[in-house]
Amino acid sequence: MRLQVFISHSGICSRRRAFDLVRSGKVSVNKVKVNEPSFNVNPEIDDVRIDGKKISIDKKEYVLLNKPRGLISTRKDKFAARTVFDCLPKSFSHLYPVGRLDKDTQGLLLFTNDGNLAFRLMHPGFCVDKEYLASLSRDLSAVDKERIEKGIMLDGKLTSPAKITFGKAPSIVKIVIHEGRKRQIRRMFFEVGYEVIVLKRINYGPISLGDLGEGKWRYLAEKEVEGLFKYAGLKRY
Repeated sequence: MRLQVFISHSGICSRRRAFDLVRSGKVSVNKVKVNEPSFNVNPEIDDVRIDGKKISIDKKEYVLLNKPRGLISTRKDKFAARTVFDCLPKSFSHLYPVGRLDKDTQGLLLFTNDGNLAFRLMHPGFCVDKEYLASLSRDLSAVDKERIEKGIMLDGKLTSPAKITFGKAPSIVKIVIHEGRKRQIRRMFFEVGYEVIVLKRINYGPISLGDLGEGKWRYLAEKEVEGLFKYAGLKRY
């Protein structure tokens, strides 16, 4: 990793400021002053200091949970008996969920301590696709399918276009959206006369839930993390 990038990823300052710090001679690597911003360092081995003070990069972690129904997607809630953090080891208390799933929705929920990536994945302006499997109270008609796909008026604002495909039966559908309004999918179907009986998120951008058991978690594979960064338009390092 380039020294300038290492310094900015430590949270000390921006890349521009990191460039200036290196050029000014305030940075040392393994007790040797370095004034070249592109100097390569190994974050796991090298001792990097600014004005004699050691800096480091917090290890970024990326976790996927298959959230069960009935859990709140927050760390603490005085009105909830259990939250999603009850499914995770206590050592994950420094992580936070990427967006939320409402209490009655299950499925894929990501956790990380990488604020830049989380922001990109959650912000509607970056149009990250989220795919859900929905079981409806009755068969979805072609007319209502088209209405939802074109957009439904919620709270005085039209929802963005969605994509719906049928599953094993006309009452089971897959729906892809990139917004994250409160209970959006349930409300969209309700507006055209359907109740969502079961709702499960199965994909978030390039990440798939796969066959991970309910209430189980796993680390994202390195390839999956790289895929998220690429999808979000970010460079890993």
